[in-house]
Amino acid sequence: MEKKRILIAGAAGFLGSHLCDRFIKEGFHVIAMDNLLTGNIKNIEHLFPLQDFEYYHHDVTKFIHVPGKLDYILNFASPASPIDYLKMPIQTLKVGSLGTHNLLGLAKEKKARILVASTSEVYGDPNVHPQTEEYWGNVNPVGPRGVYDEAKRFLESITMAYHNFHGVETRIVRIFNTYGPRMRLNDGRALPAFMSQALSGQDLTVFGDGKQTRSFCYVDDLVEGIYRLLLSDYHLPVNIGNPEEITLNQFAEEILALTGSKQQIVYHPLPKDDPKQRQPDITKARTLLGWEPKVGRQEGLKITYEYFKQALLK
Repeated sequence: MEKKRILIAGAAGFLGSHLCDRFIKEGFHVIAMDNLLTGNIKNIEHLFPLQDFEYYHHDVTKFIHVPGKLDYILNFASPASPIDYLKMPIQTLKVGSLGTHNLLGLAKEKKARILVASTSEVYGDPNVHPQTEEYWGNVNPVGPRGVYDEAKRFLESITMAYHNFHGVETRIVRIFNTYGPRMRLNDGRALPAFMSQALSGQDLTVFGDGKQTRSFCYVDDLVEGIYRLLLSDYHLPVNIGNPEEITLNQFAEEILALTGSKQQIVYHPLPKDDPKQRQPDITKARTLLGWEPKVGRQEGLKITYEYFKQALLK
């Protein structure tokens, strides 16, 4: 049987690289694409010797040409942490709009099914808790975070337009906070910030009063959810994340306990439009995909801690 061919955009990033691993393991021919704006070639270099893996250094906001047939496309090309998209606001908007447009055009041309990576940030600072896929969100389009939030909201809109107008097979995943090996130490999000601070003997920085909540999903669980969604026949958005909610104060205490650090928690002003609650309602994922997270936070954090210890030594 001829192998299925899948293009993964944003392949050298944290999530993209884990998706490359999974689809190689499932027997696909993987075509990886990344311009390395925030991705790291080290995340995928272990795949380079494989016959069923190829890599294109390319920016998806430019015209995309991939020779041969394509069965599937995954669009994971975007800066994904506040530290990145506040530094690169124009690139973030362009990859969400022009990049998604180009990949949808490619999917149409190749008659490929495309899954696009959206985010819980489309819900903004939510007035509904937990967040269901039917909630339209509370987003400030002109605030500093708007460049990411609105890029992803546009990504969903144009994806639905291609589905409805051109009949392209589309899937939309709304990703909630995810963690695991290959996260960048300087990512700026809570988990890498807390871990790198604890490991380097610095106090842990909490923004606001620390009572705001997050829900953390281990990367292997997330990849399983994405895999199932891609192969499902459901075209509307689906939340994939861990519904176990925790305050940032509790999370900081967990990191201190895990790392054995004697550092303190220090508080800084809350950034503008920072969401106060974040928890997915995963009823759809459970019923449509038979999916729910399996890796507990304690287990996932131990694996991630070992990775961060090694990364700091390099």
